Amino acid sequence: MTTTTEGSSGLAQRYAAALFELAEQEKSLDQVAEELQRLAGMINESADLQRLIRSPVISREDQQRGVTAVLEAAGIGPLVQKFVGLVATHRRLFALPAMIAAYQQMMADRRGETVAEVVAAQTLSAEQLGAIAAILKKAVGTDVALSTRVDPQLLGGLIVKVGSRMIDFSLSTKLKRLSLAMKGTG
Repeated sequence: MTTTTEGSSGLAQRYAAALFELAEQEKSLDQVAEELQRLAGMINESADLQRLIRSPVISREDQQRGVTAVLEAAGIGPLVQKFVGLVATHRRLFALPAMIAAYQQMMADRRGETVAEVVAAQTLSAEQLGAIAAILKKAVGTDVALSTRVDPQLLGGLIVKVGSRMIDFSLSTKLKRLSLAMKGTG
């Protein structure tokens, strides 16, 4: 399983690097980053879109038509549309979230930022994200770019990952710890 993860990660890096280079040539790095962030949000919030990009039983043509329709409806620009179309043509849509994360990491590196992944039980407001970014900036000493996703299985709270460090304040983890503690005392 590690080999697949590493292979997928390398694949995502290569595709993201190619997109980064094209966006740099077109002087649209920030626009592409914003569009990819919106796309990542749409993927995180839609089980149907997740199924579309991950299912091996959906034909290449249906995947292309589906993602094209989604991107057009969302007002995503031509560079990102062509990129995602190419990814679909090569049957690599399953790696699209990792490609987006790799692109975001390249942008953060370029800006001298640290990327933090924030997983929450529900969508966070701009005010909450700002507070999290400010706290993390104090903790790590550099500006922080947040990559967010929603995971209702957390029940409540957050999981924050910065580099190799993970801080788990999720309700589901607290309940698991409590359950283990109660079993240990019985």
